[in-house]
Amino acid sequence: MPPDTYVDTSEWTLDYPPLFAWFEYLLSQIGRYFDKEMLAVQNLNYGSTATIIFQRLTVIFTDILFMYAARECCRCIPEKKDGKELFKRPAFVLAVLLLWNFGLLIVDHIHFQYNGFLFGLLLLSVARLFQNRNLESALLFAILLNFKHIFLYVAPAYGIYLLRSYCFTSSKPDGSLKWNTFSFLRLASLGLIVCSVFAVSFGPFIAMGQLPQVLSRLFPFKRGLCHAYWAPNFWALYNVIDKALSVIGLKCGFLNIESIPKASMTGGLVQEFQHTVLPSVSPLTTLICTFISIMPAVCCLWLKCRGPYGFLHCLILCALGSFLFGWHVHEKAILIAILPLSLLAVKGKKEAGIFLVLSTTGHLSLFPLLFTAQELPIKILLMLLFTVYSFSALRDLFREDRLLSWLEVLYLCGLIPLGIFCELFYPLTPWKERFPFLPLLLTSVYCALGVMQSWLKLYILLLNESATVKPKKDQ
Repeated sequence: MPPDTYVDTSEWTLDYPPLFAWFEYLLSQIGRYFDKEMLAVQNLNYGSTATIIFQRLTVIFTDILFMYAARECCRCIPEKKDGKELFKRPAFVLAVLLLWNFGLLIVDHIHFQYNGFLFGLLLLSVARLFQNRNLESALLFAILLNFKHIFLYVAPAYGIYLLRSYCFTSSKPDGSLKWNTFSFLRLASLGLIVCSVFAVSFGPFIAMGQLPQVLSRLFPFKRGLCHAYWAPNFWALYNVIDKALSVIGLKCGFLNIESIPKASMTGGLVQEFQHTVLPSVSPLTTLICTFISIMPAVCCLWLKCRGPYGFLHCLILCALGSFLFGWHVHEKAILIAILPLSLLAVKGKKEAGIFLVLSTTGHLSLFPLLFTAQELPIKILLMLLFTVYSFSALRDLFREDRLLSWLEVLYLCGLIPLGIFCELFYPLTPWKERFPFLPLLLTSVYCALGVMQSWLKLYILLLNESATVKPKKDQ
């Protein structure tokens, strides 16, 4: 691998950790047999037929790991001997929810990225925890972090759970900690595995004195609070409120037009900008907000560990907290919460209801990634197929229970006119030229409400379950 891997040579210079650089290097050794020109750094937006075939084949091949991970997750789901046919069993429903996930399908196979095998590593790591193979889970997650550092979102859940359930070998009957059961040997073995992976990954760049350059690529804080396609999070709502207040301020004469920053937040640009009325947000502010948002979940996991399901609950809340309050969040990061939530969705009716709201709103927020006319019918059809199956399959699993409240149903129905307006009507209007970012803004803001509601309901569910944890025998 060349020593200038992280030196800025183009807008597409690598901004993933070193193991992904090795993965790309391996792909390049195969790719040269398809088309050598695709390997030239200067060939930006190069798209020969051979290149496209190579990309599609490699994505499909690496998805084998995701398929295996989905199989392992399905094996962790307890099956009841109730005579249900295969298609209505929780494990089968989970397999479809994972393998047919709309968001992952369009991000990898249409928008084109290698997220499948990365989520495969995540799910396989989760499955290994369910199977009580803790060191293997730690190894897989450490490797995952060195492939894509966005999974730092859920690192607190892993760190606390492994320390709590592996390094401490036993708990009290009420689920609280037994301090005298701490095993230094287990902590050492855990630390050795994690540190070894990071040493192999970052060691060469440390030796070459390039660690600062690598870190500057991994954490580019000058890219701005929001990504070009607004993620449906708290800052989308914050930006819109600031924009509305600035418009009102101009109309009422409270603001001078010259005082408003020219780099508008509704321009879809990846850059730093200043808010007009509300206080501008710094990376430190988002870090503090994220920390506050995940702390209750992490504390519950530490104080009253409820096994792998408690870990999974915490992992999802960490993913959502980071998504809602993080700096420069990519809209695709919602999949870090949706995919693991699939395991909880087949466990209980409350979790199933949360999954339906989060997956529907989160997947719709990915629509702007596919913006060409020929992709429109594909994304609509795929979204409908996945959503209809999710609702029907989970309804069959919990036949006697209502999964959604009337208010949630009303909110989800509102996604239909939103999608019709943004995808079909608005492109035909003259407003498109003057306000090109309006559909993205409307989609992000409306979907942000659903994501935040799912996050709050998951927290309420966690706190209620932690308060009513049943006494059990020492582990």
